[in-house]
Amino acid sequence: MDRREIAALLAYIGRLDPRSIRTDEGEARDQLAQWQELLGDVPMATPHGWDALAAARQHYRTSPYQIQPADVVRPWESYRRNRLALHSDPTPSADPDDQAAWTAELVGTRRAVAAGIAQPSQARAITSSQEGVNPRLQARLDQIGSCIPPAARAVLVPFRPARAAREAAVAQGLPDGLSVRCEWCLAPVGEPCRRRRIGPNDGVRAITPRATPHPGRLDLAAQQAQHTEQDQQPALA
Repeated sequence: MDRREIAALLAYIGRLDPRSIRTDEGEARDQLAQWQELLGDVPMATPHGWDALAAARQHYRTSPYQIQPADVVRPWESYRRNRLALHSDPTPSADPDDQAAWTAELVGTRRAVAAGIAQPSQARAITSSQEGVNPRLQARLDQIGSCIPPAARAVLVPFRPARAAREAAVAQGLPDGLSVRCEWCLAPVGEPCRRRRIGPNDGVRAITPRATPHPGRLDLAAQQAQHTEQDQQPALA
């Protein structure tokens, strides 16, 4: 606020609380200088919600004490923090190779948001609920059914044989072998079975993952799936 705005703020406060009025010219000048020194970086109002007059009015609605500059600065700082908490940095339009320009744009955007000149840029969730989902986005999700598109998944098959075998079994309606712990190699749930290579002295030389689960693990998964289906069937009256 400049000197004229500070004077307008003090005049408004004087209407709310006559105790704050300074009749002596010297005291009024000192009061104006003090408030300008402490509120020089606080705007009178912003396009997005901040109003120093409203902050002063709120003080007298909740406190019987005379207002001090800090009673305006505190709401202003809270306003700044709340806006920055809602803000997610958008990708700058500057050249990413120009680090100075990239950083300057980020800092400028944050300062504009904190100062109430620009609205916070909020990162929107892809699908926080079924309401308001972008139809094009929903159609894309329905098409690929996964974060990995089918074409990319097919290319990755040679590099993920255990995962590919698991997905193929599930697609064919077979039990998911990795849904249970393997009693043979002790592979935990979700991990592929392991093949042990035994050395000449009966020592384990290496352990490598198997592309397919051990037969006993598949049998155990089938039994568990069968029990689950039986438990889900309604009891006969």
